[in-house]
Amino acid sequence: MKPTSSQQGRRWSLRPAWSRGYNLELASQDALAALIVTLLLIPQSLAYALLAGLPLEVGLYASVLPLIAYALFGSSRTLSVGPVAVLSLMTAAAVSPLAAAGSTAYVLGAVLLALLSGAFLLLMGILRLGFLANFLSHPVISAFISASALLIAASQLQHLLQWPLAGHTLLEMLMGLDWANLSWHGPTLAVSALSLLLLLGARHGFTPLLLTLGMPAKVAALLSKTGPVWAVLLTTALSWWLDLASMGVAVVGTVPQGLPSWQWPSWDWQWLQQLWMPALLLALVGFVESVSVAQTLGARRRQRIDPNKELVGLGMANLGSAFTGGLPVTGGFSRSVVNFDAGAQTPAAGIFAAGGIALVMLWFTPALAYLPKATLAATILVAILALVDGQAIKRTWRYSRQDGAAMLVTLLLTLVAGVEMGILAGVALSLLLYIHRTSTPHSALVGRLPGTEHFRNVQRYQVETDPRIATLRVDESLYFANARFLEDRVDALLSEQPALRHLILMCPAVNWIDASALESLEAINQRLQEAGVQLHLSEVKGPVMDQFKRSHFLQVLSGQVYISQFEAWQQLRQQLPVSQEAFDPQL
Repeated sequence: MKPTSSQQGRRWSLRPAWSRGYNLELASQDALAALIVTLLLIPQSLAYALLAGLPLEVGLYASVLPLIAYALFGSSRTLSVGPVAVLSLMTAAAVSPLAAAGSTAYVLGAVLLALLSGAFLLLMGILRLGFLANFLSHPVISAFISASALLIAASQLQHLLQWPLAGHTLLEMLMGLDWANLSWHGPTLAVSALSLLLLLGARHGFTPLLLTLGMPAKVAALLSKTGPVWAVLLTTALSWWLDLASMGVAVVGTVPQGLPSWQWPSWDWQWLQQLWMPALLLALVGFVESVSVAQTLGARRRQRIDPNKELVGLGMANLGSAFTGGLPVTGGFSRSVVNFDAGAQTPAAGIFAAGGIALVMLWFTPALAYLPKATLAATILVAILALVDGQAIKRTWRYSRQDGAAMLVTLLLTLVAGVEMGILAGVALSLLLYIHRTSTPHSALVGRLPGTEHFRNVQRYQVETDPRIATLRVDESLYFANARFLEDRVDALLSEQPALRHLILMCPAVNWIDASALESLEAINQRLQEAGVQLHLSEVKGPVMDQFKRSHFLQVLSGQVYISQFEAWQQLRQQLPVSQEAFDPQL
C-alpha cells in the first residue's frame, strides 16, 4: 500500500520532532534557560576565539547559526553547541603553520577547517558511520584532553602574565621564553588575580554563601555556574573606570558591530591538502566529546540520543559556522550543563540563545572594548583545568598495562609533539595493542565440573577430563591475525595428548570468523583427520553458523556441530569404550 501524500509530507518534513506539541509553557522555560546560557556563551565565545588565535568576533559568529542548525538537526534536547577549548587549540595547531595568527588568511583557514569538519561529520551521519568514533578509545581521549588542557593552560600565561609565549607544544613554549629577562606586569597581574579569585570563588564558595542567604539550592548552583559573567562585568567596569589600557593592560579593543554576513569559504588545493586530516581528527574528537555530554544529560531525563543524527546535527552546525565566518564547534560540557540546570526543555532554547547573542552583536559589542584579555585567559584557565584527570593514568595502568601505555604515549606526545601527533599516535597504538591482544587470544582446555553441565578451565578447577577427548575453548573471534595462533595451539595439543581421538572447539565467545580463519579451520580439520582425530564444534552462535553454511566447511568437517558442550561431552563419551585413564574427582 502506497503512503498518502500527507504521509509523504510528514516523512520528508524538515520540522524537528520536538516542535510538535510545543507550547507557551515550554517556550517560557526555554527562554529563561536561553537567557542564562547567552550570558555564559558571550565570554566563552570570546575566550575560545582568543585561544584559537582568531579575532574575538569570530567566536560570536560561531555561536549563532550553529545553535540554530543543531536545534533543527540534532537529537539532544539540551546540548548547547559552540566553540570549545580543545577544538580551539586544535584549530590553532592546524592553521598556524599556514598563516600568521589573526591575519585574514588565518581566519580563512579556520573557516575552511570548520567547513571540512562539518562536511566529514555530515557525510559520516548520512552513511551512518558513527561507529568510527569508537576508534578513539576512552583512555586515549582522556589522556588527549588532559594533555590539551595543560597545553591550553600554559598558553594562557601570555595573557595572564604578559609573557612572550610562542608555539603550540610545551617544549616550544618553554624553549621560546627568555627566562633571564622575564618580568611581571603589575596591573595585568592584578586583573588576572582578581579574575581568578572571582571565577574560583563562584565555582567553590558562591553556592554555600547563597544557600546561607536563603536562596534555593537549584538557583544558587545555577548562579555559581555563571561566574564568568560576573568576572567579565566587574573587570570590564574597572578597566573603563581606571583606564587600564593606558597602564599597559591588554584589552579586547574594538569588536565589529553587526551580524556576520553569509559567505562561501574560499580555499585552494594546497590548503585542502594541509587541512583535511586535521579536520577529520577535529570532527572525530568533537563528535566524541559532544555525544558523551548529550548521552550524560539525556540519561537524566531518559531521552534517547541517536549518534548518527548527532553527526548530522554537528555537521550542519559546523557548516553553518563556516558559512558565517566562524570556527569549528561542538557540544560544550559547561554550557550544556548550565542549559540543562536552567530548565531547558527543547532545542528551542538554543535558538533563543542564538537570538540573544545576535542582539548583543547588534547593540552591545562596543562595551566589550574595555574587557581585559587577562579575564578571558582566566576564564579559559579555570574551565580547562577541571578537565585534567591526574589519577586517570594511574587507575588505567593498574587495570590494564596496555591501555595505560596508550594513555601515557598520548599524553606525552600531545605535550611535546602537538595535538595531532598525540591523538594519531594514541589511536595507532590502541589499534596495534588491540591487534596484538586478539592475535594471541585467551584459550583454555576445559573439563566438566562433576555433577553439572558446566565446563571450566582445567588449570583453575578440579574437573572431569578424558585423555581421548579434549575441549579447547576459544575466547575470541577468529580472524587473520589469530588464525595461525589457533593452528599452533592445536598442533601443540595434538603432540601433548597421544591418546586423543576427539577435539572439540568450544565457541561461545566466537562472534565471527573471517576467510583466513576459515582456511585455518579447514587446515586444522585436515591435519587432525590425518592423525586419526575428529574435529567437533560446540556452542556455535547463529551468525557464525550462517557463515559456515555459506561455505563447504560443514561438508568436510570430520566431526559434528553440537548445540551445547555438555551434549558433545555425553555423546562422545558414550561412543568410546570405558577408559581406566579417565579422571573424575568424585571417584
